[in-house]
Amino acid sequence: MPKLDLAAIPATNRTGYPAPFDAPVQGRWYKRLAPVAGLDVLGASHVVLRPGAWSAQRHWHSGADELVIMLTGNAVLIEDDLRTPLGPGDIAAFPANVANGHHLVNESDADCSYVAISAGPDGGGVYPDIDMVWDNQGNYRHKDGTPYTAERPK
Repeated sequence: MPKLDLAAIPATNRTGYPAPFDAPVQGRWYKRLAPVAGLDVLGASHVVLRPGAWSAQRHWHSGADELVIMLTGNAVLIEDDLRTPLGPGDIAAFPANVANGHHLVNESDADCSYVAISAGPDGGGVYPDIDMVWDNQGNYRHKDGTPYTAERPK
């Protein structure tokens, strides 16, 4: 497989989260690696979190495994009942269907970066702290099933 030119891949901070859930991720900038590499089954992104930014709303996945490899800087992994500092070289793994919401928060005063990898059929998931879930089509809904108007970016 050829080496990817990370500098040539455009970064975005786009999110499909409806307001006000979009605000904490505005400092999250990511580059989708999988499409550039021609990967159809594995998802991979290079992510930079600016100081104060969240990786996502705290969530867990139905059907998809997730792996995070820290590259630079420091972040805090926040789970249901645990806060774990992560730094360069640290790896965090999240098996599919484990109802333990997680996200990274950059509580430092410098950027941090990591690679996020996912595999498996995205069956949707749950955001335990807020009134939101997503379905296997990538649509955001209230926990009662009522749809939000914002769509998840593809």
